Amino acid sequence: MSQMTLSFALLRRFLLGLCLTLASLSAAAAPERAPEQVIRDSIDELMGQIDGRKDYYANHLDELEALVDASLDDIADFRYIGASVMGRYFQNATPQQRSRFVNVFRQTLIDTYTRGLVTFDYRELRVLDSQSPPRYEDQASVAMEVVAMDGTAYPVSYTLRQSDGQWKVVNVIVNGINLGLTFRNQFDQAMRDHGRDYDAVIASWSPEIAAEELEEGGGA
Repeated sequence: MSQMTLSFALLRRFLLGLCLTLASLSAAAAPERAPEQVIRDSIDELMGQIDGRKDYYANHLDELEALVDASLDDIADFRYIGASVMGRYFQNATPQQRSRFVNVFRQTLIDTYTRGLVTFDYRELRVLDSQSPPRYEDQASVAMEVVAMDGTAYPVSYTLRQSDGQWKVVNVIVNGINLGLTFRNQFDQAMRDHGRDYDAVIASWSPEIAAEELEEGGGA
């Protein structure tokens, strides 16, 4: 793997880890705050816990995973995300299969992308002000940039949905790549490969494959 490819892979892991954790933190946001402020506050909270301790967490990934896991316990709507990833297959899945996939999806993302939070050096994280009003009252988009040490700015766009008076991140677009769509396509392909065997797909689900697809898409 070339140095450029390796660096881009580390960037992707960092962004995905950041997106995952921001989704959990922003879910508890008060509805009176604008979506942009929700993301800003979430970044401040997350970076406040990690900044200056990357070396420590790099050697104690179990503690960082526990930090992410604890933040997800009560506030992240993984059922919504899981249903979106399963797409058209969700309706025919049993309640047990739906629940099992949500749990597997959640745990594999935590295990895989927590490492991204300690493997990529960045200069700045900046949330951009909204340039247009939201299309729907209960949905909003927030743009952010991750500025690498060489000054390259990588765009990130969050889709937020207001549910029960709280803003929650429900999808993320990283450097032009729709993560929700990428994971949904991966699930669809896995169902085709396994003859629509839900249990086999759930048992073999691995976001590492999705990470490789993201890297290839970023270079396309």
